[in-house]
Amino acid sequence: MLSPSKRAWSHWRLPSTFEVPRALRAIVRARESSLLVLGAGIGALAGLVVAAMSLAVAGLHTLLFRVPPGQRLSALAAIDPYLAVTIPVLGGLAFGLAVAALGRWRPLREVDPIEANALHGGRMSLIGSLNVALQTVWSSGVGASVGLEAGYTQLASGIASWFGRAFRLRRSDLRILVGCGAAGAIAGAFGAPLGGAFYGFELVIASYSVSSLAPVGLAALVGYLVANAVDPTALGIGTLYVSHITARDLAIASAVGLSAAIAGIAIMRGVALCEKLMNWLPAWLRPALGGLVVGSFALVSPQILSSGHGAIHLAAVFERPLREVALLFLLKALASVLSLGTGFRGGLFFSSLLLGALGGRLFADALSSFWPALALDAHIYAIIGMGALSVSVIGGPLTMTFIALETTGDLWLTTAVLIAVIVSAQVTRETFGYSFATWRFHLRGESIRSAADVGWIRELTVRRMMRADVRTVAAHTTVARFRIVFPLGSATQVVAVDEDKNYAGIVQVAEAHTPELDQSIPIRDILHHRDTALLPTMTVKEAIALFDKAEAEALAVITSFESRRVIGLLSETHALRRYSDELELQRKELISE
Repeated sequence: MLSPSKRAWSHWRLPSTFEVPRALRAIVRARESSLLVLGAGIGALAGLVVAAMSLAVAGLHTLLFRVPPGQRLSALAAIDPYLAVTIPVLGGLAFGLAVAALGRWRPLREVDPIEANALHGGRMSLIGSLNVALQTVWSSGVGASVGLEAGYTQLASGIASWFGRAFRLRRSDLRILVGCGAAGAIAGAFGAPLGGAFYGFELVIASYSVSSLAPVGLAALVGYLVANAVDPTALGIGTLYVSHITARDLAIASAVGLSAAIAGIAIMRGVALCEKLMNWLPAWLRPALGGLVVGSFALVSPQILSSGHGAIHLAAVFERPLREVALLFLLKALASVLSLGTGFRGGLFFSSLLLGALGGRLFADALSSFWPALALDAHIYAIIGMGALSVSVIGGPLTMTFIALETTGDLWLTTAVLIAVIVSAQVTRETFGYSFATWRFHLRGESIRSAADVGWIRELTVRRMMRADVRTVAAHTTVARFRIVFPLGSATQVVAVDEDKNYAGIVQVAEAHTPELDQSIPIRDILHHRDTALLPTMTVKEAIALFDKAEAEALAVITSFESRRVIGLLSETHALRRYSDELELQRKELISE
């Protein structure tokens, strides 16, 4: 009989075992148009996810902060000081305790869409994704300065992955469907179908192909339509005031991009530094401390609370003194860093948009004060800064450019945004090398830089490539005896073992048959690569690197460097051939051959 904890664990794993009938799976796998239908369905579900999560957060704000219905927490001009401090503190404490308790049932870290597509072929946990979404809703609901987009894309992509596995989709199709979920979620969240589609292409699939165009594009469009139909108030970042763009603005936009890259890198490094400094505190207590600091900031301005949906509508139009805008920028940046660094769940997408808008206005006003003849329009630079900072933190240059285009409808302004985005993305890439998501992977020891599928490299291990029927010979065997047992042409290399049957080295058969070689000496005197061998868990990339370093044509495969038991042999030629075959398969999938 299962214990209560084991029964709970089996219940949590149950949904992943569902499969649709075989006949329906066969139809879906046989027709490309079936993926289009699935993409549309996933887009609709993503739109519902966005609307449901937005309504849930709005409900928490009304319940906890007494925000009037129809208004947003971050749009309030003032808030009850008692609630501003106690709600984030108590909410953070409850969050920390809940996460600690949940860790008993789900001790492993949940996989997000980018990591899933990069390493796991699009496989995500539905229950784990729901868990992340609920944590994000609660974090934002109690006022933590985090974005909801992380929960939107996590749950929508998790649902897509679950459906894809239920249909037993191929690896490439499953990755596309995960991208459909993220595209539908972002399109619904920002009211930007093109931005959502390119979010899926650039950040979640990490490539564009003919096979992915229709399903991802349709998912984004349907996600936008469904979210807009269910909860129109949950959408968009507001159409900001736009004025005439000049050639001078296009030139100055590059300076905005440079400044945004510096700010974006500082924010990302700040989150990592905060996490490091918080190590002295128990994990369950850190969110409460973060909530205390964020709540204290909210006494100065409630606009730093939650994701900043409400504040982004006001960022380019409120007429505050430059000093107050600078203070709000600083407090929002610190609040976002502290919220994520102390363990709250969420993202930086919405926060980076608000910070970018504030920073763009600061840039325009500051430059105009030094050079009054420029008379820069702060409204224009708020939008330019919004795209430039968000691309530094999130990535996806075209995603941010299309969001600006769909938000403003101004092509010339979008051109200025594109210039700033290109500069910001390039500077961030050259000097830092990561987006916020891949920076977190780097801190965990992962080497991935995007959602490009590198999981196949890790799956192509030495164990899968090696020959298990390896021929061995005792190291004390004489050369004369060896020549009899292994005549020329019988093998190229033979693995030698010592008295304990452990790996000793490799004999080159041709070398052992050299006429000048003394036939009475043991073959241990002519062994190669005594201290170099492969492990079965090594990837093909690691194996090829070791072949090159050892200048070896073949290497033995041993169980471990401690036991040194021989279990196989792998040649460099075979490893390179398998690697080349897999690369060709990936190329064909990319161009939809």
